[in-house]
Amino acid sequence: MIHSQLQPFPDGFLWGSASAAYQIEGAWDQDGKGPSVWDIYTKQEGTTYKNTNGDIAVDHYNRVEEDVQLMKEMGLKAYRFSISWPRIFPEGNKEVNEEGLAFYDRLIDMLIDAGIEPVVTVYHWDLPQALMDEYGGWESRKIIDDFDRYSRTLFSRFGDRVKYWVTLNEQNIFIGLGYEKGIHPPGVKDAKRKNEANHNAFLANAKAIASFRELVPDGKVGPSFAYGPVYPVDCKPENILAAENAEELNNHWYMDVYAKGVYPQTMMNYLKEQGTAPTVLEGDTELLKKGTPDFMGVNYYQTTTVAANPLDGVGEGKMNTTGKKGTTQESGIPGLFKEVRNPSLEATNWDWEIDPQGLRIGLRRIKNRYELPVLISENGLGEFDKLENGDTVNDPYRIDYLSAHLKAIQEALTDGVDVIGYCTWSFTDLLSWLNGYQKRYGFVYIDRDEEEVRELRRIKKQSFFWYQEVIRTHGASLYSKAGE
Repeated sequence: MIHSQLQPFPDGFLWGSASAAYQIEGAWDQDGKGPSVWDIYTKQEGTTYKNTNGDIAVDHYNRVEEDVQLMKEMGLKAYRFSISWPRIFPEGNKEVNEEGLAFYDRLIDMLIDAGIEPVVTVYHWDLPQALMDEYGGWESRKIIDDFDRYSRTLFSRFGDRVKYWVTLNEQNIFIGLGYEKGIHPPGVKDAKRKNEANHNAFLANAKAIASFRELVPDGKVGPSFAYGPVYPVDCKPENILAAENAEELNNHWYMDVYAKGVYPQTMMNYLKEQGTAPTVLEGDTELLKKGTPDFMGVNYYQTTTVAANPLDGVGEGKMNTTGKKGTTQESGIPGLFKEVRNPSLEATNWDWEIDPQGLRIGLRRIKNRYELPVLISENGLGEFDKLENGDTVNDPYRIDYLSAHLKAIQEALTDGVDVIGYCTWSFTDLLSWLNGYQKRYGFVYIDRDEEEVRELRRIKKQSFFWYQEVIRTHGASLYSKAGE
């Protein structure tokens, strides 16, 4: 629908930004921290762009005061960050590291003093390596209790000050890329193992949410899901059916379990036919239903366009992790769907298609299917940024991207979707997992690259001042003309 007038962003809207511990903190073995799976995985030759790792990252751990001061200067209303599990439990499930807890105590207190709402992510992919060594990490049901103990430790320590919590970040990504694509830890390609690990993650998430209800009764909690709403490439019925397949397997498979505690039946039947369905034991469904969230966290970057894929059709294709536009290979699941380029959309240098209206579409689908509020926990543009003379970084492309997505959110709000807040990805530049440091997302430029750490100077980009004004005007500046 086209609205003649848009509703304003609601009072208390969380104008935020986000990060993840492994991508920014560095200090990988400092103050008692144990190794995570990423500390080990990135040391393996050829796993990341130019063999980059997060040993130093952008040294947020040792520069936290400077970074929070920049957030305060911008006027952020919320900052979403993750806590490093092996910084709290160096061996995963044994002794608590008080120095790790103290660091996050300090960060939370600094944020609150700066008028910034802390939004804590319990798990953003940095599984303690000790648990991978002991029992295979997410492949064992032992992780359900270990994750619950870790979560309860955080809820008890920080729940008096932190009222917004994200349990698992992008379960569909860390499980899918780790156990199906084999390009994230532990580097496995096995559909059955993937679905078993995924089921354990669902159970761990649900048990942690049940513990949260006990320990932080006045707080809000939910997972963050990497949502790519699906389109058919055209109106041919076989392509519409392919889109239904992709939407159910890639999206409903996760959000139905989060919000309803049950798997979609069509895809469960399909996985049973393939011999790859997860093992659902007695009591599992009851636990899943105890862990329904207060909101759906959404990490949105792009939509997915699909076409029909025959039984002897396209399988796995290679991702673009270099920034060489056009190098993403076609991929799909034979008999279900294949992903194709959307001829109506432009794409980034990493071949991520830019679709602000796709965010509005996704928000409406969540509203209609789940009746849950939404926290947009990530949205941003990764691109090549250039440091110019006078310490300036001009990134109008990022401003255009974020502005278009915020306008789409406001349209969704006017449609009737309850959106709690918006956290850009990311506040500072950071290590972009497999992509190294050249793929920059931040409002704050970090002066380092893959070869040189340099002094890690923080430099405010053009987009820093743009978002500062958006926050100050509560979104009104999105519609002002240049120069006004």
